[in-house]
Amino acid sequence: MITENESVRLILGLKVRNLRQQRNLSYQQLSDATKITVSYLHDIENGKKYPKTDKILALGKVLGTDYDYLVSLTGDKKLQPLIDLISSDFINVIPWEHFGIAPASLLELFTNTPDKVTAFISTLVKTSRAYHLTRENFYTTALRSYQDIHNNYFEDLETAAAQFRETFTLAASLPVAVADLEQILQTQYGITTDRKKMGNINTLSNIRSYYSPAKKILYLNKQFSAGQEAFLLARELGFQFLNITLRPYETIVQRPSSFDQLLNNFRASYFAAALLIPEASFVEDVRHVSASDKWNPAAWLQLPEKYQVSGEMFLQRLTNILPHHFGIDQLFFLRMSGETKEVYEITKELHLAQLHNPHANLVSEHYCRRWLAIRLMQEVQRLPEKKKNKHSLIDVQISHYWQTHNRYLCITLAKPKSKNSTDTVSVTVGLLLDSALMRLMRFVNDENIVTRTVHTTCERCSIADCKERAMPATYVEKKQLELEVRAALESLE
Repeated sequence: MITENESVRLILGLKVRNLRQQRNLSYQQLSDATKITVSYLHDIENGKKYPKTDKILALGKVLGTDYDYLVSLTGDKKLQPLIDLISSDFINVIPWEHFGIAPASLLELFTNTPDKVTAFISTLVKTSRAYHLTRENFYTTALRSYQDIHNNYFEDLETAAAQFRETFTLAASLPVAVADLEQILQTQYGITTDRKKMGNINTLSNIRSYYSPAKKILYLNKQFSAGQEAFLLARELGFQFLNITLRPYETIVQRPSSFDQLLNNFRASYFAAALLIPEASFVEDVRHVSASDKWNPAAWLQLPEKYQVSGEMFLQRLTNILPHHFGIDQLFFLRMSGETKEVYEITKELHLAQLHNPHANLVSEHYCRRWLAIRLMQEVQRLPEKKKNKHSLIDVQISHYWQTHNRYLCITLAKPKSKNSTDTVSVTVGLLLDSALMRLMRFVNDENIVTRTVHTTCERCSIADCKERAMPATYVEKKQLELEVRAALESLE
């Protein structure tokens, strides 16, 4: 987070360094002319110090400018985009400090090659506007990158969850009971729960919970399963036990005010998952269910039942455990939602080790209908109403990505979004087929597992005679036309 004072110092330093370099002055020459020490000049240019009026006047006289220019938020054509960036909210969208970048380092980067950096920054800003990228988009993307850096495993949170279970005698309890979590929340933190009030306010139908710090009440919306309630209670316990104060009070988070707020929300949610699905127990369960030579969907469905958690939490927990304990770090996680009109969108994604396919796009293209996620969602939509909400559908598929060597074992769970909703949701974990995966999950050689050639979107897919295609390959056709135009132009040479 770059504060307003830091922005002012950075902009002044940017101008001083730019003017000094334009006049080919060394630090010593500028020091001799202004009577400002070399070390202090370094601090000014690096945004560490903001000099008094007499020093700014001296700098202006030697650098051929005036006081007003140096202290203003305007600059020449080359500097102005950088000044706009430094003084805007855009720079604070990116959590520089979490990636080890200090404001002074940014200034050095900006001023070393100002022309190229200016063009680069302008490109980022224009791209974000063209695709309507918001502050929240940047926060979410930065969080996923943060998870990737840590292989989505956080030992301090695993330890905290284990300590909580030990402290409150939950160590031997599986699944963790909602009543136990509720009692701890009330007796230890003085927080009560209310399951009625939110359900009577229609505009809050998409908000799962809200914590009022003034009243010390955790409001829970209605129509939740025991597993969903357990997560909401465990998440609130995470905020309290970890002593997190910069936090959102609602679930789902509407508009995070900062990256740190979104990160803290993630930490409390991770704590909740580690509390409800203990690390040591889950590792053994994963090892056991993976040892079969055949794909056994019933055995896999028993795991979320054992811990009384949602399918989404179960698959997300795999993304914590598989990289750290089994060396399976080439993976992705996707949550999709869809309607009966066959409009599908990716609402959550995580990629470890690389940007795997599939991935979300912001250009309103149609995701490949050969994905297991979409096939299972369509199956849920075709179920009779009395069977739709009985349990999640689960299946597995080996997805071979068109014109690549990449093959992924995809495990997907799908179900209706809620009891009375026509929307369907699916969650998928995709695991790159490599030696680490083959060692753990022996069932990947099961001949009954379907292998399908897939792509990212219909518009970008050149697979011929695809029966599942939802839209023509317009992007491919456009590229082909460009090639033909280029060939025709070359024929004129």
